[in-house]
Amino acid sequence: MEWSAFSVSLWLAVGTVVVLLPCGVWLGHALAVRPFRGARVVEALVAVPLVLPPTVLGFYLLVTFGARSPLGIAFEQLIGSPLAFSFQGLLLASAIANIPFVVQPIQRGFEAVPIDVREAAACCGLTPWQRFVRIEVPLAWPGIMMAAVLTFAHTLGEFGVVLMVGGNIPGETRTASIAIYDRMQAFDDRGAGMMAGTLLVVAVLALMLTTRLGRKIGSRHG
Repeated sequence: MEWSAFSVSLWLAVGTVVVLLPCGVWLGHALAVRPFRGARVVEALVAVPLVLPPTVLGFYLLVTFGARSPLGIAFEQLIGSPLAFSFQGLLLASAIANIPFVVQPIQRGFEAVPIDVREAAACCGLTPWQRFVRIEVPLAWPGIMMAAVLTFAHTLGEFGVVLMVGGNIPGETRTASIAIYDRMQAFDDRGAGMMAGTLLVVAVLALMLTTRLGRKIGSRHG
């Protein structure tokens, strides 16, 4: 069992959730409550990582983060190290790959808040910010929690984007999924099986939790 690889995966999963959740709440709320021109285009762009092969997405992200790209050059001048094949680059790539897993559940959570509840809160004199914090976020909480759980679980098992953007640097970008692949390449079935079994348990628990949260959202729609 490579605990260092699991440690990198856990840090990556936690970091991805922390980075994405505030942005996901803002965008999910905007798509659900405040229709705007181009909203359907934004929804389509949000869903792109779901249908694009991870290696293809990883390729484009690697080109974007590369040493010759404007972003890569700016990062290296500011930080002093390359963005590609670093934990920072891996975290940014993971955040982009997980956008639909955050935005879509949160959007459904806010859509489940009854319109008359918002209208009643407005009639009581609450400002839009007060309605958002005191009324909408608590009612949409199952969708927000579902987004966090899905993102965490998906990040733990991500392989294509991680390999393309992060490579396989022990202690920095070598995640559990990469370690499993390497164990299989080395014909270490037992080691790969133990690590794969751990990820399987996490995935099953995440699915059970998201199913329960999804039923809560569905009951509000009903």
